[in-house]
Amino acid sequence: MIHSLSSSDFDAISEVINDAAQAFKGVIPEDRWKEPYMSAEELKEEIEAGVRFFGWIQDNHLRGVAGIQFIQDTTLIRHTYVLTKCQRKGIGSKLLEHLLSLAETPEILVGTWADATWAIRFYEKHGFKLVSPREKDRLLQTYWNIPDRQVETSVVLKFTK
Repeated sequence: MIHSLSSSDFDAISEVINDAAQAFKGVIPEDRWKEPYMSAEELKEEIEAGVRFFGWIQDNHLRGVAGIQFIQDTTLIRHTYVLTKCQRKGIGSKLLEHLLSLAETPEILVGTWADATWAIRFYEKHGFKLVSPREKDRLLQTYWNIPDRQVETSVVLKFTK
């Protein structure tokens, strides 16, 4: 059910991300929300920056996506989303477990919005631990290319193999 995704899956990846990201509307700071949540151009930039997407395909339809990116000495989990109608069925967990098995570094990081408590709990359930605010700032500025406002309103969780 888990497949490496390619450029032919671009529109389906975008659809999954933007459908699932609706959960952030009204939760994350208003100045960070936009429609669509991730534009086609932003998705293209993420792929060009080295994010490799994997997807959960069921009945010939993409139901969930998760990306992995190797940067310097660490592995980042990027853009883990499951269609709203398919959530709470283990798809996100299976995708995350698959990505953890691909990680080539002992340290694996994931960033999410500080107010997305469900996302934080999801990663903690899989062995990730929140890092300190000071370490979070350092990690986000080192490994991510995001605006300062997003750094302020995000958290980082770390998994060590």
